[in-house]
Amino acid sequence: MRLGVISDVHGNRVALEAVLDDMPKVDRLVCAGDVVGYNPWPTDCVAAVRERSIPTVMGNHDRAVAGETPFRFNSMAAAGVDYAREQLADDALAWLADLPPERTVADGRVKLVHGHPDDPDRYTYPEEFSPRMLRGEDLLVTGHTHVQGHRVFEEGVVMNPGSVGQPRDGDPDAAYAVVELGEGSGGDAVTVEERRVAYDVDTVVEAVTEAGLPSRIGTRLLEGR
Repeated sequence: MRLGVISDVHGNRVALEAVLDDMPKVDRLVCAGDVVGYNPWPTDCVAAVRERSIPTVMGNHDRAVAGETPFRFNSMAAAGVDYAREQLADDALAWLADLPPERTVADGRVKLVHGHPDDPDRYTYPEEFSPRMLRGEDLLVTGHTHVQGHRVFEEGVVMNPGSVGQPRDGDPDAAYAVVELGEGSGGDAVTVEERRVAYDVDTVVEAVTEAGLPSRIGTRLLEGR
């Protein structure tokens, strides 16, 4: 099975469209959460994920927008949450509210979480990935940090595809991954290809300003920080 793996779209329609256009042929797409937040197209991004029936878990921004659940948000993140809550229709808010904190696909071989399997809000960077995070699956997909990376262990692979809509690893290009699930089990059965694609960041910067969102939401995209 070949999976396209995305995470942390964060309302960035332009980046999401670039990723979907660049994505090679896969059997299924999966998403590790935070479809909304920060950028000014939450409605379009939720619609794109729903229309494709992409299995998705709830990120902290998704949860905050749907349920007004507090998180340690800075002013930029808080503004994005408020904006998304105002923009989204009731059915989109209900969809966000129904997202689970974790889910499995590919007959249990792949688990999706947002932060860490023990805590969906825990930031877990690639250098912190450990085989202890695996619970019998061949592949654990995380998001939340916006930092692309993966580690291969005998027990399986732990990965973060990076952020589609707001990379924070120093590369402004939208991030995603393609995963091959081969025969057998454990790390030897999983191949991860980390991918990046350029998109029109200037358009997003302009749209952020036009939406009345903090300008730094847009300008930080130029730096990938």
